[in-house]
Amino acid sequence: MFKKVLVANRGEIATRIIRACNEMGLKTAAIFAQEDCEALHIRKADEAYLVGPGPIEGYLNAHRIVDLCLEIGADAIHPGYGFLSENPLLPKLCEQNGITFIGPTSEAIAMMGDKITAKQTVIKAGVPTVPGSEGNIEDHKEAIKLAEKIGYPVMVKATGGGGGRGLRVAQNSSQLLEAMDAASREAKGAFGKPEIFLEKYIEEPHHIEFQILADKYGNTIHLGERDCSIQRRHQKLIEIAPSLLLTPELRKEMGDAAVRVAKAVNYSNAGTVEFLLDKNGNYYFIEMNTRIQVEHTVTEVVTGVDIVKNMIEIASGKKLELKQEDVLIRGYAIECRINAEDPKRGFMPYVGKITSYTSPGGIGVRIDGTVYQGYTIPGFYDSMVAKLTVSGLTWEETAKRTARALREYSVKGIKTTISFLTEIVQSEKFLSGDFSTKFIDENPELLNYEEKLAKEDLALIISSAIAAHSGL
Repeated sequence: MFKKVLVANRGEIATRIIRACNEMGLKTAAIFAQEDCEALHIRKADEAYLVGPGPIEGYLNAHRIVDLCLEIGADAIHPGYGFLSENPLLPKLCEQNGITFIGPTSEAIAMMGDKITAKQTVIKAGVPTVPGSEGNIEDHKEAIKLAEKIGYPVMVKATGGGGGRGLRVAQNSSQLLEAMDAASREAKGAFGKPEIFLEKYIEEPHHIEFQILADKYGNTIHLGERDCSIQRRHQKLIEIAPSLLLTPELRKEMGDAAVRVAKAVNYSNAGTVEFLLDKNGNYYFIEMNTRIQVEHTVTEVVTGVDIVKNMIEIASGKKLELKQEDVLIRGYAIECRINAEDPKRGFMPYVGKITSYTSPGGIGVRIDGTVYQGYTIPGFYDSMVAKLTVSGLTWEETAKRTARALREYSVKGIKTTISFLTEIVQSEKFLSGDFSTKFIDENPELLNYEEKLAKEDLALIISSAIAAHSGL
């Protein structure tokens, strides 16, 4: 086992990794930018080191991070998610310097990071994929011809990207030409790669993903699925485990397919195989995320498996103790992403100081957060400030508990998605499972929520009313 783990990330995922290391008796080293000098993950780690320059560049400097690892005597690096987690350069540098990368090999990351290579690999493994181009597409005439063959609407996607960036939907040929140019520009800016490809757009799908664990000895299992269909602009807001749609037979079929995908690239460690499931029960591979994901918490809650600990143990060379038949799903779980955003203003990110913070509690309530009263949200990173994960034995119990927990959750001084999320989980369509990836767009009335008042706000209003009535 390792002596010291350098956590090459920030925010809630860095804190999550540090906690797992603490439970395993491992020393931890955090990194931070100057703008993160008051961040919670710095306080949790045994050591912390300033990286830079700038608020973002330091987290993206693979050479500096590996050099720091060697300087401080750390023998392993955990990348978390985002930043360098899916950049094959970091594990490659680790391999060259005798450092263990807590994640898959650089080869596996490169293969699954390139959407065309991934698609070709998956097809060979006998897993269904979305109809589309066999490789990158540059010629407008070729794109129009293919789109007419597979039928509109179509998606233009970035070959080397993910997270919804470099993705456009076209309903006709004129939109397709505009989408190709826009997607290519965005992909180049976000990933440094302008290459794009074309796929059939699956209408009203559910976004279903399977959590994979695989060791270095060929043992590969899945931990069931998550439904990540509640999204806005291809960014997930709410995740559910297990899906309300999958039958035991379909769950087994899709789970087996996810395992075949992982085995096709000799995958080891934790990863996620993502599918689109259409209204007729057909499923299609869309991508594999070669890292821990934000929504891993719902899987941990319903299976009782600590995914981060397993990542560390697998990286250290330990065999996977779990077998597929050992994985049991108990009850349901819902994860809500608490973002510093204003949903009423197009989910505009919100920067500011948290003046009051009260988190919910009670049975089945888990908080993964990195903020506190007095903390100032910087404007350089993803807007998520915390994750609320709620579990219950039945779907009804879980949904009602989630609504109750959201009503208890109070973050003042900034705008958040809490009230909007409360509106969603109380809606009839959500409770009945009647939602797809277009749920937010198709239900704009959900944005008509009323901002809830904290007790101190209500007290101020009452005292002001009394004073006004008394003429004071």
